[in-house]
Amino acid sequence: MSDYTTIRVGVEDQVATVTLSRPEVKNAFNDVMLDELLDAYRKLEDDPGVRVVVLTGEGNSFCAGADLNYMKHTVNYSFDENLADSLKISDVMELIHKLRKPTVARVNGYAIGGGAGLMAANDIVIASKKAVISLSEVKIGLVPACISPYVIMRAGPGACREFFLSGERMKAKKAYRLGLVNDVADEDELDEYVGEVVGRLISSGPEALRVCKELLDNVREMPLEEAKSYTAKVIAEVRVSDEGQEGMTAFLEKRKPRWMAKSDGGSDG
Repeated sequence: MSDYTTIRVGVEDQVATVTLSRPEVKNAFNDVMLDELLDAYRKLEDDPGVRVVVLTGEGNSFCAGADLNYMKHTVNYSFDENLADSLKISDVMELIHKLRKPTVARVNGYAIGGGAGLMAANDIVIASKKAVISLSEVKIGLVPACISPYVIMRAGPGACREFFLSGERMKAKKAYRLGLVNDVADEDELDEYVGEVVGRLISSGPEALRVCKELLDNVREMPLEEAKSYTAKVIAEVRVSDEGQEGMTAFLEKRKPRWMAKSDGGSDG
């Protein structure tokens, strides 16, 4: 993995951890961090040794949104320059969301503005009880535009009307109730909880997880009749795939499938 200046990337036991590493500014992002996230996630996408990607922040913050110095530059941008910059933010969110591998956000503190978007783009979000989450853009006359698809997918339009318009700083408990996060853990139990979630993902078939992610995105917008034929085709293809055959055979033979043997450090068999 490349040497980065705003993030750290480590891989252990098939799990990649991407750490936003600008604690002096609460891990706020700038154009350099956006470029480095794009590069890192593209490489992790293609890395056969990585099964799950965890995103977190260094220190006591997850991500405080856009860096103030970065925002100073955008004040003088033309419309076209603003459009190009905004598309880069959208590219990062989309890449995390559509990664062919499961993604987990370990929210250890503040997730504000674009930071809440980075959080929401992940498949599973586990937050510390001390986390604070806010879509605060309206407080400075802006809107949570690029991140809105991922936040709305999580919490729904009704809840989003409340916190998009108010800019409220929510505690993790309320964010959980609204569906923005999947679960909340005590600060000293956050790593253990995230580890349990990652363990459940690692125990599942990697191709099945990839297809599940596609299924979730595709079926949401389909008319029922189209979904009927699409989903029947998907499960038929999965059943005859190498992974599907191995998984069903292992279940019938009451043994672990080969992908679990690999994650346990065993041989391919």
